Amino acid sequence: MNVSHIHWYGHDSFRIEDGATQVYIDPWKMPEGLPRADVVLVTHSHYDHYSAADVNRLSTPETTVVGPADVAEKVRSETGAVALPIAAGQTVEIESLRVTAVAAYNVNKKFHPKASGWVGYVVRLSDGTSIYHAGDTDCIPEMKGLAVDVALLPVSGTYVMTGDEAARAAEAIGAKVVIPMHYGDIVGTDADAATLKKTFKGLTVIKPQEG
Repeated sequence: MNVSHIHWYGHDSFRIEDGATQVYIDPWKMPEGLPRADVVLVTHSHYDHYSAADVNRLSTPETTVVGPADVAEKVRSETGAVALPIAAGQTVEIESLRVTAVAAYNVNKKFHPKASGWVGYVVRLSDGTSIYHAGDTDCIPEMKGLAVDVALLPVSGTYVMTGDEAARAAEAIGAKVVIPMHYGDIVGTDADAATLKKTFKGLTVIKPQEG
């Protein structure tokens, strides 16, 4: 499967191109010179996922930022961008996209409590391709049977799944292609991405970090 329209900028930060529509997910430490955002999806309010400076730099007056309630509140007060709150299970249609929020939380750690209402996203593009960005999470029941084309999964352990756990999550999801994330900054190394690639029986694509 061609994943050239998915760009990784380190950690959990991605840009997805859907024709002329530019979608950013958890932009943080983004390089200069990138296309302006039509849509920004934020998974939760930790500083390495919601960065007001990056949202401001990427946004235009027409940009829509989507995030959990605490993120939407911060966006309104800190950036002036249009902020759309979303909760797990809700779906919104923006530009050419259909975006569904999926719960994201820890099951054996305290860093991302389920009660916080933080999320990942299934983004369905105009050609029907579905991309799941899991956010900061462990392998959770809500992943089962999502059956997406591409799953972007954290692999670094400590705060999120390990590479082995991500492989089990990918099997539960029914992902055709998996791209590892959440390594190489703060926590995690290339070895964690390699663990996912070794363990997952399907196709793993390790994206080069851009920027």
